Amino acid sequence: MAQIIDPVPSNAADKALCCYVNATSKIQIARITNVPNWYFERVVFPGQRLIFEAVPDAYLEIHTGMMASAILSDRIPCDRLCVAEETKDESTLVDASSTAVDEFHHNKLTHESLAASSVE
Repeated sequence: MAQIIDPVPSNAADKALCCYVNATSKIQIARITNVPNWYFERVVFPGQRLIFEAVPDAYLEIHTGMMASAILSDRIPCDRLCVAEETKDESTLVDASSTAVDEFHHNKLTHESLAASSVE
């Protein structure tokens, strides 16, 4: 499946195919820590698309790399990263992940405008 090294716990009833895109120019760490008996962590390079399986109630934490540290920059519910029912049709995956990229850009712009307005 999409995630060979750390499969979702076998007692998980629902599994969702998810996609996250690093639309920044910085290296990020994607991490899921709220699922008992399972730890998921991946490095996501700028422009890279990460496809993974998770339970719908999991949260993907995005840690952005800074000089000698990483800052938690986002916490996204995995049910918002679901791409589609699991199919062998790659075009469905590409269309859904493009939607995820568009949503990420919208959320990023909203976050940046809120941050800028709080500085003023």
